[in-house]
Amino acid sequence: MRLFQITAVLMLVTAASGASEGLDVVEDFTPQLDYKDPHWCHTPGLTNGEVTCRSPRGPSYRSTLGTRCDMKCDPGYRLIGRGSVQCLASRRWSGTAICRKKRCHVLPLVHRGRYSCSQGFVADSRCDFSCDSGYRFEGEHSRTCLKSGLWSGVQPVCSDMDPPKIKCPPSRLKFAQPGKLTATVSWDHPVASDTADKVLEVTLVGPEPGFEFKEGPTIIRYKVFDQAKNRAACKFIVRIEVRRCPEVTPPLHGYLTCSSDRNNFGAVCESHCDGGFERRGQASRVCQFNQSWEGEAAQCVPLDFKSSHLKSASSLLDQFYEKRRLLIISTPDTTDPDYQQQSMMLQTSDCGLDLRHVTVVELVGSPPKETGRINEETLTDDVIQGLRQTFRISRSYFSMVLLDELGLDRERFISAVSSDELFSYIDGFVLEEEERERLERHRDLCQ
Repeated sequence: MRLFQITAVLMLVTAASGASEGLDVVEDFTPQLDYKDPHWCHTPGLTNGEVTCRSPRGPSYRSTLGTRCDMKCDPGYRLIGRGSVQCLASRRWSGTAICRKKRCHVLPLVHRGRYSCSQGFVADSRCDFSCDSGYRFEGEHSRTCLKSGLWSGVQPVCSDMDPPKIKCPPSRLKFAQPGKLTATVSWDHPVASDTADKVLEVTLVGPEPGFEFKEGPTIIRYKVFDQAKNRAACKFIVRIEVRRCPEVTPPLHGYLTCSSDRNNFGAVCESHCDGGFERRGQASRVCQFNQSWEGEAAQCVPLDFKSSHLKSASSLLDQFYEKRRLLIISTPDTTDPDYQQQSMMLQTSDCGLDLRHVTVVELVGSPPKETGRINEETLTDDVIQGLRQTFRISRSYFSMVLLDELGLDRERFISAVSSDELFSYIDGFVLEEEERERLERHRDLCQ
């Protein structure tokens, strides 16, 4: 206080002297320094932080002239401004400082996902992540901005985990087509969908639509993969059923030839009679969809050959038409060596002739003593003459003419032949394939 008074006196004296000399008077209002004033500067404060002061006068003097204060923010806050300030003679601190909450860097966007944060990107803010429909998390569901300014955990990834969806057509049953063991089945290819991918490639494992399926079940599979290699599949069954009739039995003294699989829907079975028998009734029958045979079964009855009813060669041929083959043997007389030799060989070949449906017709001698017979039945002169004229059979030498079931001349012999030679020719050039197969099955009957 005393110092202030002395200064004031000097200023007054100087002012008086200057006035007397005509000079301007300048007043000095600089505050007088007082290191003992405990409130020289205002009391420092730091919101969300801590102030630590050191005064030359001791720890009780936080705002005296020359006091130095250190600024420190609470965890999670960052100091902006001076880290240390001093109380100056101007009664002001040498600087200012504030504590601002620490911030983390902006989180990157999540592909196929999103996030929302509780307090933005400042410390203690939590960001929760979610994925788009059809995607699932790989990683943590949330991240927190730590007081260090770094995010907790690692950035999550939204991965396509859901498989595509595909629905196959319903399983189906279809009956085989008439006369076949198969059926053609068609359907529409299924369409797959996926929550992530719009374009999917569907793969078929099995036959294509429109394929001709065999009897029984067939599994049709479809599979599809999305871009993340998630797999989906479906399947259905195509079942083909063959409608079948009861097994048909061949007629007594006869046999059957059937198309397709013998007793399936649309199959045709034709009845045939063994040698010496003729068919009575319906020749063929068809297996119907209701699994029953059309019409009545045919019978094989003994061939009713009555020579007395025959008036001409054509009537004889008609009686054997499509039933039997004829072997016409002509000889000048019964003493002919070829005729005798041939007769001996044929006597032991009745079974082979019957298996091949061959009937022997004999024409012996010349008019007026000419005779003709089939087994024990005698032929009339008109029938004998008609046969000789129709097939140009001479009376002057031994000969044989082989006629097929249609009455056509198939082969001629002018000398006796063995049974093996005769049968070999018939088997190779006259019989149909089915007849040869049937003959092979029944060959043991003649041994």
